[in-house]
Amino acid sequence: MRPVNRQRGVALVELGISIFVLITITFGITEFGRAIYQYNTLAKAARDAARFLSTRDPTDTAAKDQAKCLVVYGHPACTGTPLVPGLTLAHVSICDPLACPADHAAQGSAPVLSLVTVSIGGPNATPFTFDSVASFIVPDFPFGPIAVTMGQVL
Repeated sequence: MRPVNRQRGVALVELGISIFVLITITFGITEFGRAIYQYNTLAKAARDAARFLSTRDPTDTAAKDQAKCLVVYGHPACTGTPLVPGLTLAHVSICDPLACPADHAAQGSAPVLSLVTVSIGGPNATPFTFDSVASFIVPDFPFGPIAVTMGQVL
């Protein structure tokens, strides 16, 4: 009977170790899923703002401000909660023929085509950082610049 008593409690120790590993994996998958969801939301917001600006006059500064609000809040009124927690207007930059004449200048003959770029965390903007809920498993990390360029008929 002595050898049976040595095995007593081993299953509980194995369960404790395996639960720790499984919970760590679960939190890691959940956090990376949240990061991908936030990245996709930011990419769609930048795409919507670039589409919005591609139909506006490049000299319209109000349209640029509305586009920044469109990225952050999902509508041009700059009210409500941000689409992604922690996203501010400082994370958004707009490059058009007036702001970046070197690479966004009007091209072609009539109708003239120029480029408009909306970026999150790009040039002249603060990088956006993903804030992890379980930072002991997945630490906070900055996203790379998310930029969308579209043609703008003048």
